[in-house]
Amino acid sequence: MIADAKRLIVKIGSSLLVDEASGRVRRAWLNSLCDDVARCRARGQEVLLVSSGAVAVGRRHLGLTPPLRLEEKQAAAATGQIRLAHAYQEALEAHGITVAQVLLTLEDSEDRRRYLNARTTLETLLHLGAVPVINENDTVATAEIRFGDNDRLAARVAQMVSADALVLFSDIDGLYTADPRKDPTAQRLEEVRDITPEIEAMAGDPGTGYGSGGMVTKLNAARICLSAGCRMAICKGEPLNPLLVLEHGAPATWFVPSASARTARKQWIFGSMKPAGTLHLDAGAAKALAAGKSLLPAGVTAVEGEFDSGDCVLVANGDGRILARGLVAYSADEARRIMGRKSSGIEAALGYRGRDELIHRDDLVMES
Repeated sequence: MIADAKRLIVKIGSSLLVDEASGRVRRAWLNSLCDDVARCRARGQEVLLVSSGAVAVGRRHLGLTPPLRLEEKQAAAATGQIRLAHAYQEALEAHGITVAQVLLTLEDSEDRRRYLNARTTLETLLHLGAVPVINENDTVATAEIRFGDNDRLAARVAQMVSADALVLFSDIDGLYTADPRKDPTAQRLEEVRDITPEIEAMAGDPGTGYGSGGMVTKLNAARICLSAGCRMAICKGEPLNPLLVLEHGAPATWFVPSASARTARKQWIFGSMKPAGTLHLDAGAAKALAAGKSLLPAGVTAVEGEFDSGDCVLVANGDGRILARGLVAYSADEARRIMGRKSSGIEAALGYRGRDELIHRDDLVMES
């Protein structure tokens, strides 16, 4: 399931990346992971990394000892993030791969406009051949740094970029019917297709070692992935070349969705968004949409309603028949100013260069 993923996200926890005693990055392990990343990219896959470890690295350089107050965690994250980014840069530079640091909070994945901005940035980085290394923006986060987890952030990123697969590296090789550390009869599940109450019960009580910051958060991530059409694996991350080991059949639990990422995303647009306006098209644009193309401003003849960038709008032909709905890249005022123009004329009309499309085909759902 790794080899056939066009877009792969890998989540790395602090305990894998940072030596607990010294507070230093485990360079041998990181180098082996980056070898895996280079191998995936060489066969045409896009890879994003969601990495913990900034607080763990930074607190020792500041002479801080646990338990840390919130402001101490944020200070540790500020200094640790630089060292962490540098470690990734060095490890991937050996393969001629450019690294990009992206700091997000969960709010960035829940507010529509910030979500779209973040998604566009990540898509652009991937298009330009970079590997985004993503972490929570701990220096400004409040609730996230206290209660957040990068399992959930990784799942949100998977949803954001329509990833095919997410791998959560852990200290356990999957979901068990009970806590295997306490119950020797516990059995590992090979595959899960739905998060049922029975599956949730297997994660244990949130107050237990098995549940707190562990399997409970991973099931929350799995729920997000399944709804987004992204398959997800929980597996051990300690071995060198952990992606290669997983690809060669290492024990894991795979959460398998019933729909592809793009199908699930378009179902979300179609079923959960309230249209805020309507774009009317000429015959040429309507034909282009039917052929699977994006909506360009040149084909728009009229704009109805008041909406902002990121809102859901309807798309209609000259007779008023609804053809599609989608997430628009410009506000209603901007759409009126650029309608009928070629994409090359957007900058002259608005004073800045935005996206070429009013609605990208990935954000467009045709009416049946």
